[in-house]
Amino acid sequence: MPKTNRVRVSVTAPDPISREGVLSQLRRHPEIDLSGDSGPATVALIVEDNLDEAALTRLRRTVRSEGARAVLVAGTVREHELLDVIECGVGAIVWRREATAQRLVHAVLTAAKGDGDLPADLLGQLIGQVRRLHRGGDDQPGYFLSFTKREVDVVRLVAEGFDTSEIAMKLSYSERTVKNVMHGLTTRLHLRNRAHVVAYALREGYI
Repeated sequence: MPKTNRVRVSVTAPDPISREGVLSQLRRHPEIDLSGDSGPATVALIVEDNLDEAALTRLRRTVRSEGARAVLVAGTVREHELLDVIECGVGAIVWRREATAQRLVHAVLTAAKGDGDLPADLLGQLIGQVRRLHRGGDDQPGYFLSFTKREVDVVRLVAEGFDTSEIAMKLSYSERTVKNVMHGLTTRLHLRNRAHVVAYALREGYI
């Protein structure tokens, strides 16, 4: 297959064995280009066992630095983590237990086209969460205009005048996490600064 017709993929994993396992799965398929020196990747395939704060930060950093569409290979994604993962820019999720070569290639090609690919059980969870977000009324904003519980907690403390280090201490987060929450809000909601975030949250009734 001509190289121009192949999907350029980068692979990030927490350990060399996992990374090599994914590479060996994808290497067999001519529609995938794993060349590391041929320019930026179209799809970033990221392997994570557990989606803690560090993993979510890695997801955001990878997607933003590479400007790529993301495929996440995960052991578990708990219900309260799902919207955070999607907010990071992940469009396709594959369970590690189902990560065969065919399944990975399908997810990569789907993501490259800008489409979504979620396991059926996660899709059901996502639909349920979106319904709950809209339950407050027809005029309640959808997820990308709404706040997660973590965002509400951070913004409420910002509104009370606490600085980043104080908020981190009160919520048992790192200062980087607090900064990432505020940056994510200003970017997603097209707001200018902390004061604008607080004003928006107050106006929409989130705090």
